[in-house]
Amino acid sequence: MLRRNCILLLIAATTIVLTGCKDDPVPPEKGNIIVLMYHKITQGEASNLYERSVADFESDLIYLINNNIRVVSFDDLERIKESGTMPDGHSAIITFDDGDRSGYDLVLPLLKKYLMKATFFLWVEKIDQNTYFTGSEIETMSNYMLPGGTRPFTFGSHSFTHQYLMARKTTFSTDEEYNSFLDYELGESKRVIELLTPYEVKCLSLPFGDGAGDSEIISAAQRNGYSFIRTSTHEVIISPGSDLFEIPSVPILDNTQNDEIGYYLEH
Repeated sequence: MLRRNCILLLIAATTIVLTGCKDDPVPPEKGNIIVLMYHKITQGEASNLYERSVADFESDLIYLINNNIRVVSFDDLERIKESGTMPDGHSAIITFDDGDRSGYDLVLPLLKKYLMKATFFLWVEKIDQNTYFTGSEIETMSNYMLPGGTRPFTFGSHSFTHQYLMARKTTFSTDEEYNSFLDYELGESKRVIELLTPYEVKCLSLPFGDGAGDSEIISAAQRNGYSFIRTSTHEVIISPGSDLFEIPSVPILDNTQNDEIGYYLEH
C-alpha cells in the first residue's frame, strides 16, 4: 500500500511539473534594429548603384512584413534608449537621403499602402529645384496623419549645401570660422525645414557619411537642436544604450537582395 501511494504521488508530481512547463509562456527574444538607407527610387530599372526600382522597394517592404520586422521611427529609438531594453523581435527604420522627388511620387503611395513610417533627409538648397521635393510636397507629407493622430512621415536635414562636413575643416583658418560653417549647414537647413513642417526637426544625416563620431560635428548638432545623427557606418543597433549621435545604417542599393536585411539583423 505504501509503495502504491508513493507511485501515485510520483505520478502526480510529474504531471504538475510537465503541466507547469507546458503552460509557462516562452519569453519573446529581444531583437536588433536596422536603419535602411535609400536614395532615389526609380519607376523602371535603376540606372546606377545608388538607385533602386520601385518594384524592388515594394519587395523590401513585403520582406519586412513577412519576416515580422517592425518599422519604427527615430523617436521610437529614443524611447528604447530611455527604457534601457531592446524591443521584442527585430525592427527597422526606413530613411531616404537627398530629398529626391521620387519620395513623393513613388515611395509615398507604397508607405501609405503598407502603413509604414519613414524619414526623408533633405538637401535643403535643392528644395523646389529640378527633381527634388517641392515645399508643398513636404508640407503635405509632414501633415499626413494615420488613424489615431500619428504622423508617419518625418523630414530631417542632410545639411544645407550637402558638403563634406569634417573634410571642410582644413579649408578654414580658425575654429570659429569652421563652427560658423557647421552652424549654417545644420542650423539654416533645420530652420528652412521647420517652416514647412508642423514639428521640430531633430534628425541629421551626414552628407557622404563624413564626420561620423566627430566631436565638433556632434557639438554643432546638439547646439542647433538635433537629437539624432544618422551615419553611414554599416552596422545594426544591438544595444539600447547605443549613441544616438552615431546611429549606423545599411545602404539599400540596386544590387541589394532584400534577404540581406535579415542577414544584417541576425549577424
